[in-house]
Amino acid sequence: MKLIICKDTSELGKKSAEQTAKAINMAIKEKGFARILLSTGASQFPFFNEIVNENVDWSKVEMFHLDEYVGISENHPASFKRYLLDRFVLKVNPGKYHLINGQENPQTTIENLTKILRQSPIDVGLIGIGENAHIAFNDPPANFNDTCAYKVVTLAERCLDQQIGEGWFKNREETFKQAISMSAPEIMKCKKIISVVPYKVKAEAVYNTLNSELTNEVPATLLKQHADFTLYCDQDSASMLTKDLIEKYQ
Repeated sequence: MKLIICKDTSELGKKSAEQTAKAINMAIKEKGFARILLSTGASQFPFFNEIVNENVDWSKVEMFHLDEYVGISENHPASFKRYLLDRFVLKVNPGKYHLINGQENPQTTIENLTKILRQSPIDVGLIGIGENAHIAFNDPPANFNDTCAYKVVTLAERCLDQQIGEGWFKNREETFKQAISMSAPEIMKCKKIISVVPYKVKAEAVYNTLNSELTNEVPATLLKQHADFTLYCDQDSASMLTKDLIEKYQ
């Protein structure tokens, strides 16, 4: 893996978007199309601000995303489907996109998504890391041995609190307690993984990810097993890292 610590979120957004666009363009050059996997949440704002301005033939790009709340309407401000429509799909008009509908039958949705997803590998996955080091909605202790592509999960309390802290909900009563989430092993099938993880609230997760050996109690440690993984931090999210850890992964 490679750790890149940026001076601020602006630089983080630009650098991560540039690397992503380069990977997409390389896939298009090699085979005529690219498949990408996107994360959502407040931590991804800097990335989306920049990626929509990159020089990419989006008509040759097929997009998937990691997760969505079970039961949520796409008109709800916390909907990840709505998030991606507003911040990505309607801005770049990708050739194909597969958005998870939280109001459809979860098992039918999972079956349909799995069939499409497994037709061809994902070229680049943008995988966020949660405050409890979850990847997608694989909260600790995560299952590293799932054989499914997507599954229904019940969200941990700390995960719910993160959504409240980011302003998507006012309190736990308003939150959606279950979600459709891509499994951890499926995430690892991406050819390239890029994680954009800014802000002070992610400092503990970043430290635990880099300081821990592989453990499902820190799900993001799985990403370090990937052959092509880049982690982007800003000064705040990297603030707990020791000099030794920084040197080890830079």
